[in-house]
Amino acid sequence: MPREFSRNQRLGNQVLRTLNELLRFETKDPRLQMVSLNSIELSRDLSVARVHFSMLDPQGDPAPVLEGLQRASGFLRSRLGREVKIRHVPELRFSHDDSAAEAQRISSLIDAALDSGSKNEKQ
Repeated sequence: MPREFSRNQRLGNQVLRTLNELLRFETKDPRLQMVSLNSIELSRDLSVARVHFSMLDPQGDPAPVLEGLQRASGFLRSRLGREVKIRHVPELRFSHDDSAAEAQRISSLIDAALDSGSKNEKQ
């Protein structure tokens, strides 16, 4: 019977959970206070982890947050090695996930279209 999730997916979920906890409780950089790690993509050989983050303020500038994450990557990687029992800790590469801002923009466009449609029906 095949497994429901591959080792890659299970390890990715564990790494993502651990990284979120480390960011929340153990980093002191103020740029990383309003950050959430959304998803992770591990390479097939588990040597590289692409971590996608979003900010609680979707209109905020992601550049300082990205810089803070890159500066903290060594600390996060070393702590990750202690928390998750794997032989080689993957290299962490961060990228901004702007899906929340895009969803907000699309929602406002839909609202504007509905408002203009209801005004046209009244005339």
